[in-house]
Amino acid sequence: MSKRTVIVSGGMLEEDFVLPILKDEDTEFIIGVDRGLVFLYDHGIKPDYIVGDFDSTPERLVAYYREEVNVPIREFNPVKDASDTEIALRLCLDMRRKEIWILGGTGSRLDHLWANVQCLQIALEAGANARILDSHNQIRLLNQGITLKREEAFGPYFSLFPLELPVDDFNISGAKYPLKNHFLKPSDSLCVSNEFQEDEVKISFAYGRVILMETRD
Repeated sequence: MSKRTVIVSGGMLEEDFVLPILKDEDTEFIIGVDRGLVFLYDHGIKPDYIVGDFDSTPERLVAYYREEVNVPIREFNPVKDASDTEIALRLCLDMRRKEIWILGGTGSRLDHLWANVQCLQIALEAGANARILDSHNQIRLLNQGITLKREEAFGPYFSLFPLELPVDDFNISGAKYPLKNHFLKPSDSLCVSNEFQEDEVKISFAYGRVILMETRD
């Protein structure tokens, strides 16, 4: 697997979960996004790039990065057509980064979470592997089938939802609740909270895009 780029956004950032990822040798590049800079600063982690409109970042901190730290900054007017996280994701793609992890992409603001989930489609269309993570969730977007291995699973549960349009010929095997030739609709909650029955779960579908959420309590 290629070295990862980590986007640190301004949502939920739990030390015990986030710090090991940022300090892992497979993390090659870190982008601080708006309030995510507070977390990085407080833990002595220097980002490789900074993105945001900084409307939720203390001015003293923004001044510190502008004047005292040699880090490229891409600053935007708060009145803009994309979220800070989307801008950071597009920056990753411009730099041809293929393995992208978004931390701080979840939290109390469900509108921000949903915007971040939709942004995964941008990476998918560019051929990149992007995911949103916190200590309880890993969210990815699929445009083709996948095999999940119990020993590599993020958690014991997984849920699946079509992103935009219904998904035909949807199949799950090796799970507690298997499916065969199902027509999965956006209003369908049938695929919430499934579990491993065997060591491998196979998911396949004819066309479309499917949100995969791997979760743990």
